[in-house]
Amino acid sequence: RGQEIAELAVRHRDRGAVGFDIAGAENGFLPSRFADAFTYLASEQFPATVHAGEAAGLDSIQDALVAGRALRLGHGVRIAEDIEIEESADDDAADGEEVGIANLGRIASWVRDRGIPLELCPSSNLQTGAIAAFGDTIDAHPFDLLYQLGFKVTVNTDNRLMSGVTLTGEFELLVGTFGYDLGDLLELTLNAVDAAFLPLEDREALAEHITASFDRAAGRAAA
Repeated sequence: RGQEIAELAVRHRDRGAVGFDIAGAENGFLPSRFADAFTYLASEQFPATVHAGEAAGLDSIQDALVAGRALRLGHGVRIAEDIEIEESADDDAADGEEVGIANLGRIASWVRDRGIPLELCPSSNLQTGAIAAFGDTIDAHPFDLLYQLGFKVTVNTDNRLMSGVTLTGEFELLVGTFGYDLGDLLELTLNAVDAAFLPLEDREALAEHITASFDRAAGRAAA
């Protein structure tokens, strides 16, 4: 029914439908199963976000980008498996600090260089084992690696009920784990604004409102 739902979304584009999302089980259910629907959406200039790179790995991300025409990746956390960290010596590094050079594969480079947003879900990724290749604690989550390398990462809950989280709680978790400050939180929030399937003027207005709110919060923190 992918084609039917795609056509339904397009018919309602002026009545609140701003994009198309396909989600659910990844293993054995590649987006290419709905290639015709995604081709139709692209022909109608109707944006799509595709669930990929959580349960399944790089193949699902590749399929989401090619067959799914994805403008955002739902999760996409396993894009980090396409990044190799090569340890190197650095005389200027602090004692005990690990220093390395990141080598990005073709898929990771494509996603980063084109600013394709990643809908990362820290707590959920840990709970579901999506980051098992990196570790079994939240500090092993590649969120910060992706952020520092310039990927357009955004903060999401995945599902508040099953994961028992809130968006505020996810931000607090990132602050406690990676030491982010208000500037980092603003950047992550503006990434989400930029990734929204909204007209440019609406995104600019929203970004201005959010930035002003962060500026007020920073002023209170400095007082």
